[in-house]
Amino acid sequence: MLTTDELAAFPVFSGLRPDQLGEVTKHAADIVVGSGQYVVHDGDEAAFYLVISGVLEVVQAIDGVEKKFGERRAGTMFGEIPLTFGMDFQWAARALGPTRVLRLDARHYHALAGEAPEFAKTVRESAEYRVGGPKGMKSLVAERRPPQVTMAGHRYDATCVALRSFLARNQIHFEGVDVDEPGFMDRWQAPMPAEADLPAFRLADGTILAKPPARLLAERLGLQTVPVMMDYDTVVVGGGPAGLAAAVYGASEGLRTLVIEREAPGGQAGTSSRIENYLGFPNGISGDDLASRALRQAKRLGAEILITRHIEKIDADTRAIHLDCGDVVRTRTIVLATGVSWRRLTIEGFDRLTGKGIYYGAARSEASLMQGLDVHLIGAGNSAGQAAMFFANHARSVTLLVRGQSLEKSMSRYLIDQVREKSNIKVALGCEVGGVHGDNHLTDIDIVDRTCGGVRRETCGGLFVFIGADAETGWLPAGIARNERGYVLTGPDLLRAGHWSLDRDPYLLETSVPGIFAAGDVRLGPVKRVASAVGEGSMAIAFIHQYLRDLSGAGAS
Repeated sequence: MLTTDELAAFPVFSGLRPDQLGEVTKHAADIVVGSGQYVVHDGDEAAFYLVISGVLEVVQAIDGVEKKFGERRAGTMFGEIPLTFGMDFQWAARALGPTRVLRLDARHYHALAGEAPEFAKTVRESAEYRVGGPKGMKSLVAERRPPQVTMAGHRYDATCVALRSFLARNQIHFEGVDVDEPGFMDRWQAPMPAEADLPAFRLADGTILAKPPARLLAERLGLQTVPVMMDYDTVVVGGGPAGLAAAVYGASEGLRTLVIEREAPGGQAGTSSRIENYLGFPNGISGDDLASRALRQAKRLGAEILITRHIEKIDADTRAIHLDCGDVVRTRTIVLATGVSWRRLTIEGFDRLTGKGIYYGAARSEASLMQGLDVHLIGAGNSAGQAAMFFANHARSVTLLVRGQSLEKSMSRYLIDQVREKSNIKVALGCEVGGVHGDNHLTDIDIVDRTCGGVRRETCGGLFVFIGADAETGWLPAGIARNERGYVLTGPDLLRAGHWSLDRDPYLLETSVPGIFAAGDVRLGPVKRVASAVGEGSMAIAFIHQYLRDLSGAGAS
């Protein structure tokens, strides 16, 4: 427990009266942590910290890479910047060894500062120095950090587009250079790659990778592709919002948790340019930012996240999961959180130009390609509306092509209002794409206007498709019941369909195979929202605990 004599020995508190020191001891938390434990996380509310003993290191994730900004040793304060400038923490602090820290919340700090102006001045001057000093955060953040990898290729090459999205969604800081642009060699800083080797990648150590598969690229960039263990308490299939929520809650509650993701964490939500109605983010949050935060949280709590891995088979009886390349992991329970995939259009030329001006979904990484162009989006749901708002900040014009006669049936009211207020967004009701044109990349589209019966051709620099999605679950074991569209049946739906054989009722998210659960969009359900997916992912872990308790009880009997 903190004492007034103990506090008076520190210079920052030495000018306080005994009664003021007494107020600090009355309200301050005395925090003791071990090596590697966090005292502050990115996004925490402002508070005053003083290192009593030990050492804290200040770190921040920038473009997915953690950067160290310094250390706080015994007797030094921390948190003066958020308190002085009225902000939440934009960085984290963790112990380098056994460490003891005082924490005074913002309310009690400001009360003390009002009574002790010299103390407040000391804190304020420290904040100003930490920001603007010669080694302050302003100068450190302003430093240009070299990319982890540089990618060379053609702008409209489909493989380049896919790998650019792969890198961005895995929070890899990269630079893309177009071999057709002037000055390419100055930016590439390596021998000219052969056409057959494109896309080529130059790593930070100078290594060149010619047309590497995604897994090799991931491994060379330090991403996890191989499980550490062969046995887990739960394996989560899919790294979207539901899967990451299950990972966070599973790992935090002591379950050995593995997430298997075939591309990048975030799922379909990760391609959303803005989610405006997610609880706790009054100004909205992008899908990849939400995924990035959830990914860091899951890893910090101990979950393993495998990427670029495909599941070839699940043995429903033994809970063995067979991965590509022959790896097999065993688990006591499984959470299916594979989400859904965008529905494909069958218009002639679409497949040929996909990735060359035609895209399914809308990753933020495509924004720079749309600068100053005329962009079209197919769809009338929230995903299309969010993408329209995002691309309107880069494109010359954005046109929403809507087959119906209104947006009200499928788009949230707040988003409809935003779309209508944006001067360079046009909504074309009763319209659909009838044809696409372009040799090496998309140049024009034919728009069929059902209202007037005409067809018009418009210049198009980018066409993004949001026409709904389907569950791709044909690879699942036959014992896992699904409806005619591939959505997994769980809980009461199993009973109604006659696919449950045990004496007990299935848990709400349990599939027809006991111990295998489904969460998020892959599960048959009326609500398809990020918030509901996150809720179901966390609920799945609660049901897993109950299932394991039942299993343990049955074994004991």
